[in-house]
Order: sequence, then structure tokens, then C-alpha cells
Amino acid sequence: MKNVDDLIASASELAERGLSKGEIADELNVSRETASWLVERSGSNSYESDPEPTGRKGDDSSGPHDIHVDWSAVGRDSSRLTHIGRAMADLLVKEGEEVDLTIGIEKAGAPLATTVSMELDTDLGSYAPAKHQWEEGDIDELGGSFSRNFAQIRDRECYVVDDTITSGTTMRETIGSIREEGGDPVACVVIVDKQGVDEIEGVPVYSLIDVVRVGSD
Repeated sequence: MKNVDDLIASASELAERGLSKGEIADELNVSRETASWLVERSGSNSYESDPEPTGRKGDDSSGPHDIHVDWSAVGRDSSRLTHIGRAMADLLVKEGEEVDLTIGIEKAGAPLATTVSMELDTDLGSYAPAKHQWEEGDIDELGGSFSRNFAQIRDRECYVVDDTITSGTTMRETIGSIREEGGDPVACVVIVDKQGVDEIEGVPVYSLIDVVRVGSD
């Protein structure tokens, strides 16, 4: 994916396939505002139009400011994905001595968490964030969930794994949900951190790549 037109086309295709806007945001590694903007520009009939995130209708130059991350060259190859997962595990290895659970944030964080859990010899859990249900209305009224097909929190210490931090909302939600279940999130790890944060809700954040904006828009 090389430019905004490619992103708009991808957003249209995903919308026509029935994905929610939250899932589109996840698939394209962009913020929810950017996902809305892309779907609006795509002209897809699958959704009613949302209010403009920023700027005037029809003015592409005033769209949301975001950075698209395409790591599909890693994701489509199991060997590459395994190497990336091992590197992520290496960032966590010194965090916590009794961690026995790794939580992968669906969708992209789940396969990465599988490798991390193998490397660190932990159980594997899976969390579906609220944004996967997000269509219209306030996302704060929605809730995520832990899959019953994987390991449960049960008051344990755990690592949290995802592919990208865009705004930090999903990671913050996941940390809160783990604590609500009585768990203790010890550290988080991602491939790319667009915010360049050191911690979220008091939990250390590690990343293989930090993105830093230089200058003003």
C-alpha cells in the first residue's frame, strides 16, 4: 500500500465485506478517526456517513493526521513473524519473574502473542477490544472480551502483545480489562509505537520501532 488512494480503496473493500469501522481501523493500522475518514472518502454504501473528523467535506488535505503502518511483509510469512515475535519476547524477558500468561490483542496481536508465549513459556490468552464492535455511537459504551477458548486471567501477572499503538486507546482498554479480572499487567510490547510512549496506565511499553513526528503540520 503506497498512498492514500490505496488506503481508501482498501477501506472500501473491507467495508463491502462487512467489517465494522473498528475492524477496518485495526486492519489498516490507523486510528478510528482515520478509518471513518477513509470509509467516507471511499463512498461505500455499507455505512451511513459520519460527521467529518476534521476539516471540510470533500477536502482531502484536511483529513486526520496519522501514520499508516504496513507490516504485511512480516505477517504473511510465518518464519518472519516468528523472528519478530522472538524479538518482542526478548524485550520482555527482564520484566517480571513470575509472569505465566501472555495476552494477545485481536486480531494482529494474537499470532504475535503465540510466539511470545512460546519463547517465554507462558499460557496464552486473547482479548477482543471494543473497537471491533464499533459502528455508530460512542465506543466508550461498548466493551471488549476475553476469549473463553484461551487461558483466563485468574488473578495472574501477564504480558500484553499487540502490533501497533496508534492512539493508545486499545492498549489502555486492555490493561483496564485485565485489572478488572484481577490480573496484573506487567509489561506491554508492540512492533510499532506511533505515540512513542514509555508507559500506559503505569505499565511499561516496549516497541521494536518508535515513530517520531518532526516539525509541525
